[in-house]
Amino acid sequence: MRRSQVTTVSLLAVLALGACTNAKDVLEPSAITPPASSAQSSATPQSTSTPATSATTTAPAPSPAPSTTTTRATPAQTAALAKTRLQVAPIVGASVDAAAPLTAELQSRAKQRGLTLVGSTDQTATHVLKGYFSTMSEGKDTTVIYVWDIYDPSGNRLHRINGQQKAPAVGSGEGWPTVAPATMQAIADQTIDQFAAWLGSGGAG
Repeated sequence: MRRSQVTTVSLLAVLALGACTNAKDVLEPSAITPPASSAQSSATPQSTSTPATSATTTAPAPSPAPSTTTTRATPAQTAALAKTRLQVAPIVGASVDAAAPLTAELQSRAKQRGLTLVGSTDQTATHVLKGYFSTMSEGKDTTVIYVWDIYDPSGNRLHRINGQQKAPAVGSGEGWPTVAPATMQAIADQTIDQFAAWLGSGGAG
């Protein structure tokens, strides 16, 4: 695929191409056991009239294992995280095999940051995190493009986190089968850290 620079506009355009996802490409966060097979797909964020800000990050290729270093929280972040109960909606766009390490690392990183994750049926959630993923192959590299929308319990979108993670492809072929677990774990770490930063800046209010 011809290399092209991904901007926020092109990011959403890429995601819009994959509006249709199969049921097997949706991973319930509480079910992180990978199945025997995976499939490549794309996804599109749900539209909403609620204004939202965005923060785009592009990170280098991750190391074989995710970093256990936790960014030191500010007093504001610590207070906001302590009273936040985050519900992670089923992941859209990524194969189940690719989403499994993402979900597991979201849980681990949230625990490190003092953030409580709750199940899909929990009625005490203060925020809902919905993720949409797609891939782009560039030579020997695969870029994972992601968008996270943060909602309040009433369904109003409060904030958007989007970005991309580029890493050398593993295995053969293109798309999700070439995405290493470490790539998805790095995205999870960045997501929780950005969510915490947003809360600390006043997002919880």
